[in-house]
Amino acid sequence: MKRLIACVPLLLLSVPVFAAAPTAAQKDEFYRVCMDISENRTLCACKADAAMSLIDERFMGVVIAAMKGGSLAVSESVTYDTYIRRSNQVCKPNY
Repeated sequence: MKRLIACVPLLLLSVPVFAAAPTAAQKDEFYRVCMDISENRTLCACKADAAMSLIDERFMGVVIAAMKGGSLAVSESVTYDTYIRRSNQVCKPNY
């Protein structure tokens, strides 16, 4: 039992804490930018939907900026790669 209690703080560190969900306006912008890049409605709709549950409002801004050709901060690269991998897992069957 003591081992389980000692592990709880470590488990909490592995759970991401999000400030706020992305906004509807961000979702719309994500979709527009995606369509400018790929013109694949099914993929863009899926990715926009997935982003709403995979990332927070702040990071949605990072993703949209990257989609527009912006550079990622080194500190954001692992989170960005994780987001891409997870959104691909969610959307791959749909495209």
